[in-house]
Amino acid sequence: MHGKIVKGIAGFYYVHTPHNDALYECKAKGVFRKNNEKPLVGDDVEMDVLDEEKHLGNIHAILPRSNALIRPAVANVDQALIIFSIVKPKPNFNLLDRFLIMMAQQGIETIVCFNKQDIDENDDVKEYREIYASCGYKTLVLSAKEGEGIAQLKSVLAGKTTTVAGPSGVGKSSIINRLQDGVVMEIGQISEKIERGKHTTRHSELISIGQDTYILDTPGFSSLGLFDLEKEELAQYYPEFAEHEQYCKFGGCSHINEPVCGIKDALNEGKISTLRYENYCQFYEELKEREKTRY
Repeated sequence: MHGKIVKGIAGFYYVHTPHNDALYECKAKGVFRKNNEKPLVGDDVEMDVLDEEKHLGNIHAILPRSNALIRPAVANVDQALIIFSIVKPKPNFNLLDRFLIMMAQQGIETIVCFNKQDIDENDDVKEYREIYASCGYKTLVLSAKEGEGIAQLKSVLAGKTTTVAGPSGVGKSSIINRLQDGVVMEIGQISEKIERGKHTTRHSELISIGQDTYILDTPGFSSLGLFDLEKEELAQYYPEFAEHEQYCKFGGCSHINEPVCGIKDALNEGKISTLRYENYCQFYEELKEREKTRY
């Protein structure tokens, strides 16, 4: 039987089988340990059913992965959804840009979602959306409280596995609850033998919200460290820089101190967001400082 791992705790893997919308508690066969291979949340697997009534099984094969992320540790992710509120709290754009770079490094397209439109009295979201839409990112605006924009979000998520992230207080849980409206499957039917840890540790968990449609709530998302890249590589993760770099005088321009720089000219002309550029400069300095500590 084929299924998808939606949760893994203490050596137990919970496999969702879409054809009958069931959840099986499984162990992985010893061959995985022998081959130093570990099943991941998001893996598509083949399993043997040991007890149909109790929904128990054994995983005997992991099907080929399209990708495997390190943070969060999950396989076969199609896209990422990063959620920030427009107000209360205001967006942390530094954190947002870090996340965009981290996902781009892993080849994952990211959708930027701004929540709490219902209390955006100054229409701040218009500026925020323009900043990221002009860089080529898909952006959505919604109100989880009022249900506005949820239908559009569902259509963007349909048929895909999406990792969802966002800092506390942005309404991420409310959005996830909205997305689960009408969902038949109840994930979380975890056996009593591992219930003891549920209040102390959060685990990555895929939630089925439709046919072949899953979301992964990413725990512990509040700060992201430095990226595993060289400072000279940073500019390639700013898509809005690409068309202006040809006007830089020097090869390998850092776009910070050089006298003739297409990026700085575009910045002065309002073609590149000051907010995005300032984050770029901060990240560049962080990578530069890290480089110094290596030697």
